Amino acid sequence: MDRHSIPGVSNLCIFLFLVSLFPQALTLRVSSPSSPTGQINSNSILVALLDSHYTELAELVEKAMLLQKLEDTVATHNITIFAPTNEALYRNLDPDFKRFLLQPANLHSLQTLLLSHITPALIGSQTLTRHVTTLSDHNLKLSENLTTVDQARVTHPNVVTRPDGVIHGIDRLLLPRSVEDDFNRRRSLRSISAVKPEPAPEVDPRTHRLKKPPPPAKPGSLPELPIYDAMAPGPSLAPAPAPGPGGPHHHFNGERQVKDFIHTLLHYGGYNEMADILVNLTSLDVEMGRLVSEGYVLTVLAPNDEAMAKLTTEQLSEPGAPEQIMYYHIIPEYQTEESMYNAVRRFGKVRYDTLRLPHKVVAQEADGSVKFGHGDGSAYLFDPDIYTDGRISVQGIDGVLFPAAEEDAERVRPVTQTGQNATKLVVKHRRGTLLLLPLLFFFG
Repeated sequence: MDRHSIPGVSNLCIFLFLVSLFPQALTLRVSSPSSPTGQINSNSILVALLDSHYTELAELVEKAMLLQKLEDTVATHNITIFAPTNEALYRNLDPDFKRFLLQPANLHSLQTLLLSHITPALIGSQTLTRHVTTLSDHNLKLSENLTTVDQARVTHPNVVTRPDGVIHGIDRLLLPRSVEDDFNRRRSLRSISAVKPEPAPEVDPRTHRLKKPPPPAKPGSLPELPIYDAMAPGPSLAPAPAPGPGGPHHHFNGERQVKDFIHTLLHYGGYNEMADILVNLTSLDVEMGRLVSEGYVLTVLAPNDEAMAKLTTEQLSEPGAPEQIMYYHIIPEYQTEESMYNAVRRFGKVRYDTLRLPHKVVAQEADGSVKFGHGDGSAYLFDPDIYTDGRISVQGIDGVLFPAAEEDAERVRPVTQTGQNATKLVVKHRRGTLLLLPLLFFFG
């Protein structure tokens, strides 16, 4: 803000120019209903204030409509103005407080504030006065040699001196208690009126508990909700919602990361059947993307095509069977080949949680690698670290894993034939091959 933004300053400059040309024009007539013959000298402290460097204070005086009152005061008294600097009024002043002062409804508070900086007496820098009363009837405490006024420091004493007054520059605003109380009361009323009515409580269908707003979490931190509660309730209740851009917590773009690791499976070779189940037979790609977007980490034990070909039609045709098989191959932790191998070497056997509650998958060291599962239903870590991005880890294995109870059920009992006893394992392979068209559409 500069002096040209103050109404009347340009007229003041013209007036001063005319005075320099015509010295006899020493007075400026002002018409007022209360003082029709009142006049103010061109050398008045009010004219000096309007033409000084304290433009912020001068503008507030005009906005508060105090010029007439100050002219009447100067006509009968000398005055002292303790003028806050522009920086104190423009940069250091609370924006909410300044907005409060400039509202028309708070004109009285603005006038009280400004009049608290003006005393109807001439006070120089060498004054012995210790207490003065302002035009707003507030008391100011002065220090010796006028170094401070209340809590403000006098930075420029006697910066402007005129026959009818003096201006002292101070480094902060003098805030009367009444104005401060009025501001706090208005702000409190505004905050109360801004409270929105709360809706009826909602029950989370995943946890069967009342929904509560999640606490603020730092990006990258693990969610507080267990991953099992964050999973979709299942195809019989509702499909998994599609992840939004960056997820609701804006942690990661899980959809992009899941597409990336499935794309890696296809290009790596030998894992097309796994990609087919994730994309075509189930909606696990969508659910995994949502979980990763919300901050969860996953390790996928991916059976290769040779292992997947041993699955029978009956095993995949049961409702929800593909999802249950895949859930048992997903560990809700971030593990690499090195971390799992170090764990089994150190502890012998390690039981990892899976997304198929309450079943766990057992890992142990075997032949310099990691073996998962039990007995004939075990699988070795065959292709380590196919995909690792810090959120999703994909480890290739050479078998399809089943929980221990289901492995016993899958075994076929010996069948007695004429002349010989033989154990037959009836294996019905999946018919058809990978549906490339949906996958190409998925990555298109």
